[in-house]
Amino acid sequence: MAAKFSTGLDIHCSIPYTSDTKLLYGSSSSSTKSSRLSIKRFTVLCNSTSKSPKPNLDLDSSRKKPSLSEQLKPLSNTILDDPPNQARILSKPKSTWVNPTRPKPSVLSLQRQKRSSYSYNPQIRDLKNFARRLSESHFSDDAFLAVLEDIPHPPTRDNALLVLNSLRPWQKTLFFFNWIKTRNLFPLETIFYNVAMKSLRFGRQFHQIEELAFEMIDSGVELDNITYSTIITCAKRCNLFDKAVEWFERMYKTGLMPDEVTYSAVLDVYAQLGKVEEVMSLYERGRASGWTPDPVAFAVLAKVFGAAGDYDGIRFVLQEMKALEVQPNLVVYNTLLEAMGKAGKPGLARSLFEEMVDSGLTPDAKTLTALIKIYGKARWARDALDLWERMKSNGWPMDFILYNTLLSMCADLGLEEEAETLFHDMRRSENCRLDSWSYTAMLNIYGSVGNAEKAMALFEEMSKVGIELNVMGCTCLVQCFGRAQRIDDLVKVFEVSVQRGVKPDDRLCGCLLSVVSYCKGDDADKVLACLQQANPRLVTFVKMLEDESTSYDIVKEEFRSILTNTSDDARRPFCNCLIDICRKRNRAERAHELLYLGTVYGLYPGLHTKTPEEWRLNVRALSVGAAQTAFEEWMRTLAKIVQSEEPLPEVLSANTGAGTHKFSQGLANAFASHVEKFAAPFKQSEEKAGFFIATREDVVSWVHSKAAANA
Repeated sequence: MAAKFSTGLDIHCSIPYTSDTKLLYGSSSSSTKSSRLSIKRFTVLCNSTSKSPKPNLDLDSSRKKPSLSEQLKPLSNTILDDPPNQARILSKPKSTWVNPTRPKPSVLSLQRQKRSSYSYNPQIRDLKNFARRLSESHFSDDAFLAVLEDIPHPPTRDNALLVLNSLRPWQKTLFFFNWIKTRNLFPLETIFYNVAMKSLRFGRQFHQIEELAFEMIDSGVELDNITYSTIITCAKRCNLFDKAVEWFERMYKTGLMPDEVTYSAVLDVYAQLGKVEEVMSLYERGRASGWTPDPVAFAVLAKVFGAAGDYDGIRFVLQEMKALEVQPNLVVYNTLLEAMGKAGKPGLARSLFEEMVDSGLTPDAKTLTALIKIYGKARWARDALDLWERMKSNGWPMDFILYNTLLSMCADLGLEEEAETLFHDMRRSENCRLDSWSYTAMLNIYGSVGNAEKAMALFEEMSKVGIELNVMGCTCLVQCFGRAQRIDDLVKVFEVSVQRGVKPDDRLCGCLLSVVSYCKGDDADKVLACLQQANPRLVTFVKMLEDESTSYDIVKEEFRSILTNTSDDARRPFCNCLIDICRKRNRAERAHELLYLGTVYGLYPGLHTKTPEEWRLNVRALSVGAAQTAFEEWMRTLAKIVQSEEPLPEVLSANTGAGTHKFSQGLANAFASHVEKFAAPFKQSEEKAGFFIATREDVVSWVHSKAAANA
């Protein structure tokens, strides 16, 4: 009988925490330098027999059972890298082992440099009054020198330093500083340069500051932490980020450690340069040196991760702040809210906002604007309106940017009554004044609903109060009057706008082209006359499409040339409108040619999607005419597949989209009518709005019946 024995084994292995392991195990605590994978205790049973087991000669079988070392090989070899142009942002840098007996040197000073204390100066009142007189006066250089000669007390070191620190305009600070140098009454110490640089930083005069810094180096005057901090922060304010990095590196070369303020500023500099790895490396090295980041540093990290929409990174920032017991201030909350919006997390943004309010902080206009934008983008109309009511009841600050953001959100969601109420509130507000964007948002709403009367009244009001109509407002009016078939008013608004300096853009041209697609006779000619002023080449192409003698090759070349000179966001609308015009003018084959060209030129990505179970036609981004054309083309293709007895999936569907806008005309209704007219076997889905579904058997039967009818 075989003897049995058992033993328990504990197997542990350490895997460095990298971006790849984070994909498998999630982000870890901020203080954890590596993630430990523990395999629980298990029992191994061994049987001992008198006969030795036969060796396994099945090499292929043995290869199918990888060893433990093979299973635990570096994950970077088994996970695909991101494309070079889409590098994944690390929410936490790679951990490195540190020898506890020889720790890494500190990278920053945990104590801010103490500022020089001023000794009591009995002449302080006279000297400050003299400095105020210099600051408020408007002297020429010669007159300024003459006034300096009347300084009430001799320009000793302390007296000169007091006057220099009291001057406000950077020009006069620099003039007085140079005057002290020319008098050569005492050696200029570091503090004099620092005070002068501080004034120059207020005036964003980086080049002047850099000249003073080089002067200090040439003269042998020591540059201290305050000097470097002033240089770096000024470069950051002037958006000279490369210069900031240059002086930060120079600081390290001198052996001087930056303080916490300088370190936070440099973090922001690297963030502005898009150097995410450097930001995280600096952060980790600072933490390893015992640094407790301030809210400014966390705001920088939130901005970095928010710009990339990296939710894991945002969560890492929140976990770090909680672990270090750092209470976010309003700036950090605002940055985190904007980051949540870019990451597409409206629910988490709402929770974060409630947390901020519960902590006792009062949101400012920037906070509320960021949250309204998030709600508008997510189409959370009810949450946005509830927030508006809370603003009014709590007396939270509302500036004109916030009001306009609310109006734009109402326009996007089609909330006409709510927008009108908000617009009237702005009229009565003492802090907010209606501007061009406010009126444009209202025109957008009236244009969506086709309320021509209110749109015209608002247009006339703008003329009376002196608000200039911008190109977006003109586009909304053209859309509104076009839908209402008030072509004469459309022409009037367009001509007045052009006379007032509005330059038609591609979006306005696309709107005019859309009106042409559903107008007839003289009305179409009037709109084309307006389009002639905006884009003559487009009018020529429309006439070319109507001409039966125009060859396909000529249409192809001209269409490509027009698209080349059109902005990206207007190319597909142009193609949609041109297809609609062709169908309106009974040029169906020309419409099919344009759809083909639009597909070739990449205007309709994702028009067709295929899986083994389902083929789908996605027409939600197409106009009515373009969707009908795409459906006809698809049915032709399906008929050819059936006739050639090629396999089809079990389900075929078309997606028109449901349309969440209150005033959306809805592509589904027009598409349903066309399907019925075409006698196609597609039926509207009761479970999914905007979906039309047919089975393989229905399509095959329809093709055969069509073929029999045409025989």
